[in-house]
Amino acid sequence: MSENISVLGLGLMGTALAESLLAAGHQVTVWNRTPAKAEPLLARGAKQAATPEEAVAASPLVIVCLLDYQSVTSTLAGAPLSGRVVANLTTGRPAEARELAAWVAERGGEYLDGGIMAVPQMIARPGALILYSGSEPAFDRHEGALSAMAEARFTGADPGMAPLLDLAMLTGMYGQIAGLLEAAALVRSAGYPLTEFVSSLLVPWLNAMAAQQPLWAEKMASGDHSTEVSNLEINRAGVENLVRAFREQGVKPDLLLPLKAVIDQRTARGLGHEGLSGLIEEL
Repeated sequence: MSENISVLGLGLMGTALAESLLAAGHQVTVWNRTPAKAEPLLARGAKQAATPEEAVAASPLVIVCLLDYQSVTSTLAGAPLSGRVVANLTTGRPAEARELAAWVAERGGEYLDGGIMAVPQMIARPGALILYSGSEPAFDRHEGALSAMAEARFTGADPGMAPLLDLAMLTGMYGQIAGLLEAAALVRSAGYPLTEFVSSLLVPWLNAMAAQQPLWAEKMASGDHSTEVSNLEINRAGVENLVRAFREQGVKPDLLLPLKAVIDQRTARGLGHEGLSGLIEEL
């Protein structure tokens, strides 16, 4: 079913979102601080609003994708939010999402916060995911339109939940990147072909390790950190060996040192018999 939808913010992501909605047959009104960015979308059937107020007035569903939350409030400050659903897909923090949800509610609107787990090129393609939290009735009404952009998954009534999960997933990603960088630096120090190492050795190994993470999650959720495999004491010695090997190869172990510190702290408490899942208690 076609809906009237407004998109505010036409950076790379905002443009991709608007394109996906047009392709799905929705009536899309766009606004951007630099009007010229709207021209490709206008050629595909979008309407251009001269002001944010005009864009918000045009549609019951208003999708916002701007630089930061301060930009969102300043952009929407004079807009008629009563009876509107504001789906804010701007990257931010949980506390900001809760504050903005209250701000929108005070003005008579409903609020959804969204965490986009995709790059612009992935929008409307398999694998793209947008997490939503906030008003469940608003999500239910507009789920069809939201699903045109990416898989739409509602995560709870707390507006801060979607950005929190977004940040958690990014944290996992950055941890993986940190491991890649350290591993690549060590391999390069020995002159071994990096592309061969990553494709034929590292990626299969990481995939195998990732398959174990649901079991770790169960242990972290239950608080039972017992293990029948390598315990913290074994891992403490193993990470110490890694750090020494890095330094002997002339490679900085800087991205490993924070993990080593937490392992050392946990074992110093006399909990070296536990598994690595116990480190969550230190964090």
